[in-house]
Amino acid sequence: AEFAGFDQPCDALLAEAAIARWQARARALGAESTKTPQNAAAAIIDALQLGDATERLAALRKACFVASEDRLTKHLEKFEAAQEAEAELQRLLAAQKQHQARVYHQRLTRLARPLIDEFSRLKQERGWIDMGDIERAALTLLSDDVLSGWVQQRLDARVRHLLIDEFQDTNPLQWQALHAWLQSYVGAGGGGEGPSVFIVGDPKQSIYRFRRAEPQVFIAAQQFITEGLGGDLLACDHTRRNAPAVLAAVNAVMGQAQTVGDYAGFRPHTTESADATGGLAALPLIPRPEKADHEGELPAWRDSLTEPRELPEETLMTREAQQAAHWLAAQMASGTPARELMVLARKRAPLSVLHAELRALGIACEQPEDRVLGELPAVRDVLALVDALVSPGHDLSLAHALRSPLFNLSDEDLVRIALTVRAAREEPPSPLWGEGGGEGPAAQPARSARPSWLDALPKTELLAQDAQALHADLMLYQAWLLSLPPHDALQAIYDHRDALARFAAAAPPPERAATLADLHALLAASLNVHGGRYLTAYQWLRALRRQSLAAPRPSVQNAVRLLTVHGAKGLEADRVLLLHSAAAPEGRANGPAVLIDWPGQARVPTRLAFVTSEKAPPPSLQDLARQEADASAREELNALYVAMTRARRQLVLSGVTPHQQPASSWWQRLAPLAESIEPAPPATPSGLAAAPASGFMRNLPPALVHAPSVAIKTIVVEDALMAGLSGLESPAPMAFVLDLPPAAE
Repeated sequence: AEFAGFDQPCDALLAEAAIARWQARARALGAESTKTPQNAAAAIIDALQLGDATERLAALRKACFVASEDRLTKHLEKFEAAQEAEAELQRLLAAQKQHQARVYHQRLTRLARPLIDEFSRLKQERGWIDMGDIERAALTLLSDDVLSGWVQQRLDARVRHLLIDEFQDTNPLQWQALHAWLQSYVGAGGGGEGPSVFIVGDPKQSIYRFRRAEPQVFIAAQQFITEGLGGDLLACDHTRRNAPAVLAAVNAVMGQAQTVGDYAGFRPHTTESADATGGLAALPLIPRPEKADHEGELPAWRDSLTEPRELPEETLMTREAQQAAHWLAAQMASGTPARELMVLARKRAPLSVLHAELRALGIACEQPEDRVLGELPAVRDVLALVDALVSPGHDLSLAHALRSPLFNLSDEDLVRIALTVRAAREEPPSPLWGEGGGEGPAAQPARSARPSWLDALPKTELLAQDAQALHADLMLYQAWLLSLPPHDALQAIYDHRDALARFAAAAPPPERAATLADLHALLAASLNVHGGRYLTAYQWLRALRRQSLAAPRPSVQNAVRLLTVHGAKGLEADRVLLLHSAAAPEGRANGPAVLIDWPGQARVPTRLAFVTSEKAPPPSLQDLARQEADASAREELNALYVAMTRARRQLVLSGVTPHQQPASSWWQRLAPLAESIEPAPPATPSGLAAAPASGFMRNLPPALVHAPSVAIKTIVVEDALMAGLSGLESPAPMAFVLDLPPAAE
């Protein structure tokens, strides 16, 4: 009401009454004997000279308040005029912030509506549907006055028992669709006997808020089952998975979080296991070197051909991965099967680094989560060859391909090629280097002034291979790629180079079948991308990288599993290594966001607001922002609970000393309970041959360079997970909600 009648709250400062109030405050502050109030008075007078209301408000705030908070500076707090100014400014700033938030929300709403309409039209034109479409269609079929009766009649005829697992991962829209069906059985007018309903879930394992899964949906379902359908609420805190020492750590960590108010609803667990071994252990934190003082120094020159670029964070992550790889190798050497070793991390980046270190030790490992075809090691090697030949100026791609098992050149050979190119560039241009070919942007005229690696290869003396013959092969492959459809060209290269045998020999034995499957998938992708035969090799390569095609799931019998915490749900292993555990939780970026309030029992959200910053919401949304922050903090603890309960016998921590001590981290919660263990010395697991560290697949054994046609036996392993419920007979519909511990997943 104070700012009613103004287009925006700050316009109130242009009124004569407001100007008079601020002039009086300036006179009172100017009459003081110290400089601080006098300077504030002068700044107020200057602010009143500004004609723009927004600028005037900003200037008055700067005159009275500290930079980072809406409060008086310390030296102005004792003056009555300043205290009056503080109260008015705080009301103005809060109202102005609310007004700006409203304007921002209206603009985004006006933008979002046509965007949603256009996207819906595009999906309809192209015959696309997404998960949201499926969920909305299900809700419509089960809740529409006309359609729902027909659909429910057929469901009643076909469904007698309804079992829903992992219910804690259900989002409100999914629950509304299910509720629309089940609510017809509530009360006497339900229209007949409904199915028995059995809902299983664990709110402590709810870690999918990014797709709107909420624990409050589970609570709403509990209430509906027990009150609406007369079901029973069963709870189980007993597990068969975790050893007593592991479960003691789980109880201690979650109990402590609940004691300090960070968590609620946790009940101590008990275990059926009598395994007295294992427990909680911690590898040493990778120390972070002190930041060197290079002030005034010029950046050091680095020869990128001979000296790799090292970024501090990447180097520390690599050192952690090396320590973790040696520990895993020691466990295998002591008799632990690779399949009983699991590595977990919040993000995939540390897992990819560890994957390279394990391969360097010859240890079979797999990342079975959603894999992108173009990012797999063997596929990247082949794509590097294609890239180098269709865009001959891409020297880095050619170096990648030459170093791979396709050609098996050594680092010394790559240096020799680089030196040949360097020497040629120092000479006067010569037409003897040739113009080359290709259709990529790097294949430009006047290449005689800048010879590429492909040009320099036949003029280089290699250590173990004939450079002339190697160059001739590359020219043959280039001709195929420029004249044949991508599939035919790749098939010809595979056959001529005996690529499958070379990659199989370079991979650790347990990974050979998966590696061959990846290469076959790449061949299939050459037909699937835009029809395959209607693209040039250059167009196919670019399209493949843009589309991020999914790779086939590997089937490795005995390999270390590298998983994110989200991907490990429902899985377990004897020993679990928690990678990068000292890092602070990755909160949401302080930028534009959407705040949603959707109670579990509500059909639609009660509030939805676009905000410029989730960490600085307007006054009307501060409670919702706090709820969001609390829910994110709980989900972080849920993720820790999931990670800990994957371990049957031992959970081991690994991490890097953080740059700044975070307010909370998994390491801080677990390390006080963990036994410190020394890092294992570099070792090779029994029966596995070590290989030099490399960013590519392991080097091809010399014996196979001259005899590539090795018989490769492909083994396909099918794992079946079978579960059954037997011996349950009930003459009447049943309804249960079961809150399960980790062992019952």
